[in-house]
Amino acid sequence: MKWCPGSVIHLLRCVRLRSCGRRGKSRLPPWIRKIWAYMRLLLQSLCFNSLTNSDVVFDSLFEPIFWTVEYVTRWFGVVFVVLVVILISSIVVIAYIVLLPLILNTYSPAWIAWHVCYGHWNLVMIAFHYYKATKTSPGFLPKEISDTPFVSVCKKCILPKPARTHHCGICNRCILKMDHHCPWLNNCVGHFNHRYFFSFCLFMTLGCVYCSISGRNLFIDAYNALESTFQTAPPPYTFKDKMIHKSIIYMWVLTSTAGLSLGALTIWHAVLISRGETSIEKHTNKSETKRMAQKGRVYRNPFHYGRLNNWKIFLGVEKRSHWVTRVLLPSGHPPYGDGLTWNIFSVHNDLIPV
Repeated sequence: MKWCPGSVIHLLRCVRLRSCGRRGKSRLPPWIRKIWAYMRLLLQSLCFNSLTNSDVVFDSLFEPIFWTVEYVTRWFGVVFVVLVVILISSIVVIAYIVLLPLILNTYSPAWIAWHVCYGHWNLVMIAFHYYKATKTSPGFLPKEISDTPFVSVCKKCILPKPARTHHCGICNRCILKMDHHCPWLNNCVGHFNHRYFFSFCLFMTLGCVYCSISGRNLFIDAYNALESTFQTAPPPYTFKDKMIHKSIIYMWVLTSTAGLSLGALTIWHAVLISRGETSIEKHTNKSETKRMAQKGRVYRNPFHYGRLNNWKIFLGVEKRSHWVTRVLLPSGHPPYGDGLTWNIFSVHNDLIPV
């Protein structure tokens, strides 16, 4: 015996009519059901579309938290910058008032020349790159409509976004080749100031390591001197001596902790630069690699030109002398390109051959 589709549908209708007959008193009138259906459709149209996914739902639920963090970071950015300037200035003051006289009185002329030359060179590099990183615009997406190729549309700015462009909620604008928003700079790290940010982290790490290593013996002596003051017969230290000891301890502890944290951050960004990616692209490339692997394909970063070429493009090195004039000395040269288009093949083959 074969079942006919029409008979099956008729049987289901009969069962439905019987169940509805039993609940006839509790069933809503048709006009109320129509209004209810329309309200449900209206609600779904406001919070659902074909692009809705888990990320959109997550962003919507945590939007108040994101807004609070962005608001606080935006207004406290100036405070963070002032704090950085105060901390660096305090170390410089201690170096000139406390350390420099000790160096001049105890070290040989060769060591004095080394400390004076290296210390001032490192200080100039830190001050120059920090100033440029805070004052240089990271590169904003132009609001005028152009023929620039784009890969997506920003949900906040409602503007087409070129490759490597991302929206910053704190700056409330789309940033070209955005890496992250740095509260210690009160600025975004993007296409035009990425080199300044990395150079500041690098030379700041070198300066902290230099102060930590060269001041280790002074720190031990100052710590032992302060420890001896708690004994029954403390040595006759004056107020000036105690302040010098505390200043040395403060400098060594601050530079050691800052050197460790900044050193880890600098190594992390050095690895990203070697791979030709930013902090944001690190996550997007990882997810894209997994997605392509599920399809049996291999994903390759289109902005990876080889490690040496990545560094040359990032630092703006076109010839050997630029390693000195543009890397070891302060230089305000702009990066390659405008951040809107990325001519991959011409850069890879013609610009900086290895």
